Amino acid sequence: MAFYEADGERFRASELTRGPWDPRSQHAGPPAALLGRALERCEPRAGARIGRVTLEILGPVPLGPLTVRAGVVRPGRSVELLEGSLHAPDGELMRARAWRVRAGEVTLDGADPAPPGPEDGREADFFPTGQDTGYHTAMEYRFVRGSFLDPGPATVWMRMRVPLVAGERPSALERVLVAADSGNGVSAALDWRRFIFVNTDLTVQLLREPAGEWVGLDAVTHVDGIGMTDTALFDPDGRIGRATQTLLVRER
Repeated sequence: MAFYEADGERFRASELTRGPWDPRSQHAGPPAALLGRALERCEPRAGARIGRVTLEILGPVPLGPLTVRAGVVRPGRSVELLEGSLHAPDGELMRARAWRVRAGEVTLDGADPAPPGPEDGREADFFPTGQDTGYHTAMEYRFVRGSFLDPGPATVWMRMRVPLVAGERPSALERVLVAADSGNGVSAALDWRRFIFVNTDLTVQLLREPAGEWVGLDAVTHVDGIGMTDTALFDPDGRIGRATQTLLVRER
């Protein structure tokens, strides 16, 4: 199985995309990665990579067919701005903008080291969703700090159990985007039984692409009327970037 099956220009979502808030809607991670896939494939250029992508979630993404579009809206030799959108039959549901930057030769030592690796982590129960199949079963988790059911900051390694699109090997960006949208879930600051804390957006900045299949999230959520999740992203070699989310917070 996979998160999606390609069907001409459309992508049919499987039950593995189902999120924790509504059994009829997708977790935002897989559609975010589907947009990332489109952005990467939009007029690709050797030596250039996406340094930042912001995804606006305009509404719940249903478990149904999706179409994805991407284009260059500000071309350039060294820096270019890409834009993408994701649509269901009833209209647009997600929008993305990304800066693609030509990488140079300058590097600095001293990047943040990685937390203890996935081999040192432990599995932990997901929020009870009432569903046997969904995003929570399509991803593998190894916590080295905190858990889904323990409110507060958490550090977790995540890995896809299935491809994003059937028959394709996930790209590094796809692996990051599928996982990064879980920052607010792994570092839940409130009791999920009393509150919802769903994100309206996701911004990911990448210093470099991750090596290997595991993506590490070191996440903390703050709440003051609205919520904000701040997540440091790692691969086993060290820091690769950061993700942030704005959260709608309310009692159930």
